[in-house]
This record gives sequence, C-alpha cells and structure tokens, in this order.
Amino acid sequence: MAQVSHRNRLLPWYIGGVIVLLAVIYVGYLMFAGGCPAPTIVELGILIIIPVVYLVLMYLTFTSQE
Repeated sequence: MAQVSHRNRLLPWYIGGVIVLLAVIYVGYLMFAGGCPAPTIVELGILIIIPVVYLVLMYLTFTSQE
C-alpha cells in the first residue's frame, strides 16, 4: 500500500507572505533612503494596502481549494 504524505496546504501562502514582506521592506527602504517625493497616502498604499489586499486574496484562494 502506498503511503500518502500530507503537506501543509498553506505553505505557498507562508512563502508568499515572506516574499511580500521582504519586498515591502526593500521598497520602503528605497522610498525613505532616497527621499521619495510621493505623497504619504501613496506611500502607505504601496507599503500597506496593496500587500494586505494581495495576502487576503491569496489566503482566500488557498483556503477555498479542496
């Protein structure tokens, strides 16, 4: 009888979360070190809102799979 190994279904979500976090840190560093002239609301959108929306949609996709 073949053994079936079960892997964590949310592993891609964890990996994606780490990648998004690293990207946010890198872009944030470039914005603040380079004196980015973008308005504060745009910076917050890029560093907080877009990654959060992406992670929520990714989470919903992975949890809806059987």
